[in-house]
Amino acid sequence: MDATERDPFRLQRERMVRMQLTERGIRDVRVLDAMRNVPRHEFVPETFGQEAYEDHPLPIGEGQTISQPYIVAAMLEPLALQATDRVLEVGTGSGFVTALLSLLCAEVYSVERHAQLAVLAESTLRRLGYSNVKIRVGDGSQGWPEYAPFDDILVSAATPEMPPALFAQLREGGRMVVPVGPPSSQELQLIRKIGGEPEVKFLEGCRFVPLVEGTVDSG
Repeated sequence: MDATERDPFRLQRERMVRMQLTERGIRDVRVLDAMRNVPRHEFVPETFGQEAYEDHPLPIGEGQTISQPYIVAAMLEPLALQATDRVLEVGTGSGFVTALLSLLCAEVYSVERHAQLAVLAESTLRRLGYSNVKIRVGDGSQGWPEYAPFDDILVSAATPEMPPALFAQLREGGRMVVPVGPPSSQELQLIRKIGGEPEVKFLEGCRFVPLVEGTVDSG
């Protein structure tokens, strides 16, 4: 049995990395390798399996989506993730980005407001062997203070402004990537904590589902 028979999606991942990521400017070798190795089709509903490596988002239930591969890589690359990092992810979703972070970092703490998505993501991650991940159901805008400070924070939902509770949980010199703006469209921002203050860099335009604060969906 050759590699393609063992993993029929391998060539689709290679094509995705080449055409959607490297040809559009993604250069971080570790991010590219992670995108090449995580089976994205395992993190989408079975009915969308054949579209898993296409250049567009896909629905995952509860009104949420899995972002297109390029925007995921474009969020990961500016974080300059290190193998020793402790990372907070806001918005577990299907667990795809969580799996990428698992390969790129030492510890991943992920908060998801929809209980059903959290349970499914945790099951998928466990089945695939991503073991350095903790997931909880909660209000992502409040982060996970018990495990702060974090080296990096990745927010996979749009917020009108930088969530102060998340910035407070970022270590000095740490980085946060977050979509900021109204529901219709946002700008992806890289925020660094320098001298306790935010240093903001605009990355590119984007569109995410909103980060909802307050009462969570307990299922």
